[in-house]
Amino acid sequence: MMHCAPADAAPFCLGAPLPETMPADFLLEVAVDSLERAIAAERAGAHRLELCANLDVGGLTPGIELIRRVRAAVRIPMHVMLRPRPGDFGYSAAEFAQMKSSINTIAAENIQGVVTGVLLSDGRVDVPRIRELVALASPMQVTFHRAFDHVPDIAEALENVILTSAHRILTSGGAADAQTGAAILRSLIHQAAGRITILPGGGLHPGNIAQVARATGARELHTGLGEVIPYSSPDIAAFESAIKKCVATLLG
Repeated sequence: MMHCAPADAAPFCLGAPLPETMPADFLLEVAVDSLERAIAAERAGAHRLELCANLDVGGLTPGIELIRRVRAAVRIPMHVMLRPRPGDFGYSAAEFAQMKSSINTIAAENIQGVVTGVLLSDGRVDVPRIRELVALASPMQVTFHRAFDHVPDIAEALENVILTSAHRILTSGGAADAQTGAAILRSLIHQAAGRITILPGGGLHPGNIAQVARATGARELHTGLGEVIPYSSPDIAAFESAIKKCVATLLG
């Protein structure tokens, strides 16, 4: 597996010219919600999986049987979605207890990380609850997911997620997709200055993933290809081919 270089901490302003070269190293994370797509993603060259259920609603916590089947079938690192229901990212005490219980279950399955996000009623990052999940999940890594794109102040939210000791943030820069949010993503990478990894995701596919990598300077990128291949599509060959093209264009 290829490893990520540290985030670029060079000075940045929104009007600055975009870099003309690709980052030297990258890691491609692929979101999947089935055994077949997980195997195809690994075969196509993905470096890490985000395993979910119900990607059509943004991803939910997968069942333990799917987790075990995918873990037995693939060798690359796997992060598991931790989201008890669709909708907003403010959770009741019972839902939060369910999230903690899921971590305890996942921890026994040789999983490298979890992907989660909790917001307060005003939309800001719920630092105490995320910090609690990070501590419970350790030594697994924690990615704060695209709940981040719903916060009222994205720069403040970055600092708050850093306070939780989470390892990365999956984000489109608050935009509809990562290509549209590329300038903000680049700004976030500069602000993070290596303290946390910014993982651009949202609408990435073979036709734009290299452009977003160049524009942001990101070393890790995330795609589920949902905008070009429906999550419900049974065409595993098309999915695998698209992942191969993403890897090839990043290498190229």
